[in-house]
Amino acid sequence: MHKTSSLSDLGFDAAGASSGFFRPVADDSTHSSSSAPHRRLTKVSVIGAGNVGMAIAQTILTQNLADEIALVDALPDKLRGEALDLQHAAAFLPRVRIVSGTDHAVTASSDLVVITAGARQNPGEARLSLLRRNVELFRKIVPPVAEHSPDALLLVVSNPVDVLTYVAWKLSGFPANRVIGSGTNLDSSRFRFLVAEHLDVNAQDVQAYMVGEHGDSSLAIWSTISVAGMPAFKSLRDSHHSFDEAALEGIRRAVVGGAYEVIGLKGYTSWAIGYSVASLAASLLRDQRRVHPVSVLASGFHGISDGHDVFLSLPARLGRGGVLGVAEMDLTEVEAAQLRRSAKTLWENCQLLDL
Repeated sequence: MHKTSSLSDLGFDAAGASSGFFRPVADDSTHSSSSAPHRRLTKVSVIGAGNVGMAIAQTILTQNLADEIALVDALPDKLRGEALDLQHAAAFLPRVRIVSGTDHAVTASSDLVVITAGARQNPGEARLSLLRRNVELFRKIVPPVAEHSPDALLLVVSNPVDVLTYVAWKLSGFPANRVIGSGTNLDSSRFRFLVAEHLDVNAQDVQAYMVGEHGDSSLAIWSTISVAGMPAFKSLRDSHHSFDEAALEGIRRAVVGGAYEVIGLKGYTSWAIGYSVASLAASLLRDQRRVHPVSVLASGFHGISDGHDVFLSLPARLGRGGVLGVAEMDLTEVEAAQLRRSAKTLWENCQLLDL
């Protein structure tokens, strides 16, 4: 089958193609270079063109967050098909250049690189074995990406996200503020959704954080719940006697299990993580200074050992420089102890990877 992505591929000469439509304008370079500086274009690369990667690319595209999107995947036919499918929507979207390739050179000069690629767990496979296979995959991805875009921000979405964010940090050689995991940003959105549905308000008016490891041990920080800036947890407990410890744990488990429910129903998650990562991309690329619970280097926070270079989710202020600061949450001793336990487990897993 003949592959076409432009009229040039069909035999039409592109040289001077626009001359019949537009009259050239004299270019006085002696003045234009000093008085009319060009806006720097923004480039985002997405590594992995599966369901998650394409949902992220599509959301970034429709939200007009990039001038160029580069897609990378190991499967050339699927990759080309996905790229063409997005290119064919050009008439309905802002002008964005979409490029793709199996070689990481296509990501050169990226401002943000989103890594979604990851090995799938085989039936009966141990978690450590899966981790080691993902490390080998990241060895093929991260160093060339870092070489082609030495000033980029790295955003890791692949699971287990906390450990693989650590892996990306080690393999890239980037400073920790430029390596971020998507962490519990989506978990916190699920948390906010449940609270918002219960109170019949918009989820954007609810503040509520899940922190710690992205997984079964993530923590719901109940004291952070507020609606329109007003603390809401005490009011909920005073008005609903059913908000006891067992009920709170049930809510936490419902949040943690949200992804499993979606996967059980449709086979994979895509749209929510797409919007979650796009929100992170907007905060980073547009220097919005918004606070997101994302996986960051957590050494020294809440009693986590300074000697343990471990990544887990804490509320972080994000901007064009990456992680600009981490919020000092007021945790209970029980919450802090749970956070330290998660950090210890993650650290032990990281030490088995020989990085």
